[in-house]
Order: sequence, then C-alpha cells, then structure tokens
Amino acid sequence: MVAAVAFVGGVVNAIAGGGTLLTFPALIALGVPPLAANATSTVALLPGALSSMWGYRGELRGARAWASRFALPSLAGGLVGALLLLRTPAERFDQVVPFLVLGATLLFVAHGSITGAIARRRGPAAPIADPSLVPPPTRFLAVQFLVGVYGGYFGAGVGILMLGTLGLMGLSNIHRMNGLKNWGGFCMNLVAAAVFVASRIVHWPVAATMAVGAVAGGYAGSRLAQRVGPTWVRRAIVAIGLATTLWLLRR
Repeated sequence: MVAAVAFVGGVVNAIAGGGTLLTFPALIALGVPPLAANATSTVALLPGALSSMWGYRGELRGARAWASRFALPSLAGGLVGALLLLRTPAERFDQVVPFLVLGATLLFVAHGSITGAIARRRGPAAPIADPSLVPPPTRFLAVQFLVGVYGGYFGAGVGILMLGTLGLMGLSNIHRMNGLKNWGGFCMNLVAAAVFVASRIVHWPVAATMAVGAVAGGYAGSRLAQRVGPTWVRRAIVAIGLATTLWLLRR
C-alpha cells in the first residue's frame, strides 16, 4: 500500500509538488508517530526527486546559472528546517502553513499579470527572452532559503512555493520551472534526510518500500507533465495548491 501511495506521491511531486500530502497521512494511518512519519516520508521521497529530475534533464539545459545558485540556499534552508523540526513544537508553525501554500498558489496564478505590469512600468526596453539563461536576482536566493527552511521542516506544498517564486522572478517555461523546482526540492530534502537519519527516527522498512514507488512515480510524472502540455500542467498545479491548502486547514 505504501509503495502505491509513494508512486502517486512521486507523480504529484514531479508535476507540481504536494506528494507529502499523500505519504504523510498514509504513514499516520499506519500508526507511525507524526515526527517519524515526517522523517520517513522525506527519506522515502528523496530518490523520487532524483528520478524526476532525470526526467526533466532536457529542460534544465541552459539553466545552469539558476541551478548552481539554487543549491546553496536550498541546502542551508533544508538543514535549518530539519533542525527546527527536531527541536521545536510544530503547532504554531502549522497555523501559518495553509496560508503560505494558498498565497503561493495565488501568486502562481497571478504571476503572468504581475510580470506584465512590471514590464509595462519599465517601458519599451527589450525584455529578456528567457530569464533562466541569466543568474537569478540575489533577493530570490534569500526567498529560496526561507522556502528551504519550510521544506526541511515539513515540506507539504513546498513545490508550490518554489513555482510561485520562480514565476514572480520572470520564468515562464513551466517545464523548466518544474525542473528547477525538483532540483531545489532534492537539495533541501537531501540535507533534511541526512539529519533525520542521524537522529534515528526513520522507519526504515517503510521508507525502503516507499522509495521504490517514489522512484517510479517521479520519473513517470516528469514524462507525463512534459506530454500533456503547459496548460494542463498549470491547471494541475493550481488544483494541487488549493487541495493542499484545504487539507492543511482541516488539520
């Protein structure tokens, strides 16, 4: 059962993010304590992020400037978030998480209008055809660190947050955005998983079983997303973001 859930979670993560919303409740239903369930889900979905990133490898060509500078704040934020999870209660943070995810979803929906308004204010200067070919702004790296903290802490909907931020920074190629999002998610989850493994709170039999499904789902989701077209991918992202918000509010 957990392998099947992890497969679907890997598909969802590859398309938009939110796979934790499937794997975490499944582990809770099995009786795994919440802290161990969060850690186990993070470790189990990590290989899926790697296979998904491989599926998007073609879209990441030419975006090396973003990918290389994406890694450091993602790694640092993931480390801080994982340590916060182990040392602080989650109740207060849980209260703001639904609104963060909702805000990111609405930001993603509106990013076209926002960037258009910014371009009009700048005047007739020629816009950059593909912003992913130039280094990202420094302010974006600071925002990515904060996103990484949340990703290491719990991570449900972190893909929505990254896609919303990437859209605001001017990127418009949804497949390239997904590739960068998966790379950032892999970096923050890698360091968070290392912290959880060192803390000995991972339920290894379940994590190993889920990892098999996550690898298959991550690759399948990346290929599916690139075949259905940008419009349907965007619709799926918005639907997942709203569903994530409702689920977190219900919790």
